[in-house]
Amino acid sequence: MFNTQEGFHSYYVYIITNKYRSTFYIGMTNNLKERLKQHKENIELGNKTFASKYNLEFLVYYEKFTWVQEAIGREKELKKWRREKKLNLIREFNPTFEFLNHHFAKPA
Repeated sequence: MFNTQEGFHSYYVYIITNKYRSTFYIGMTNNLKERLKQHKENIELGNKTFASKYNLEFLVYYEKFTWVQEAIGREKELKKWRREKKLNLIREFNPTFEFLNHHFAKPA
C-alpha cells in the first residue's frame, strides 16, 4: 500500500539568542519544541555547548520546511551570513524581537 504522507515531514531552521539578544545560534531540527527544551536543559545542566556557554535559549526566528535537504541548505546559507544580514532577517520576521518560545511550548 502506498503511503501518501511518506516523505512529508516538518523541519525547522531556527535562530536562538540570549536574554540580551547579543549572540545567535542557528540550527536545524525536525522537532523545534523538543530542541528548544534541550537547549534550556543544556544551560541548566552546565553542558559545554556553544548555545549553553552563551545562554542561548530564546527563539527569535524560524522557517519551516517539508524536505530535509532544503532545511539543511538554508541552515548552511544562514550560517555564512554576516551578523547585520541575520539581524535584518530576524527583524523582517519578528519586528519587535519578541521571544517566540511560547509558540512551541506545551499547552498549560
